[in-house]
Amino acid sequence: MTKITVKANGPYLVEGADIVDETGASFPVEAGKPVALCRCGASARKPFCDGTHVKIGFKSAETAAAFKAK
Repeated sequence: MTKITVKANGPYLVEGADIVDETGASFPVEAGKPVALCRCGASARKPFCDGTHVKIGFKSAETAAAFKAK
């Protein structure tokens, strides 16, 4: 099962998923460990978080909200 945790003023933590870019290239993900994906846009390791959100004072406007699939 895939789990995505929205961290306040921080990254998305993703567990139980394969990370694949638009070309189909896969990023290695260690089983059982969450992957932090950048949400502030300033990481030098995109799509992964490198902690830059703390240095730049990133403040997230939203948290997880109800979603209805179309």
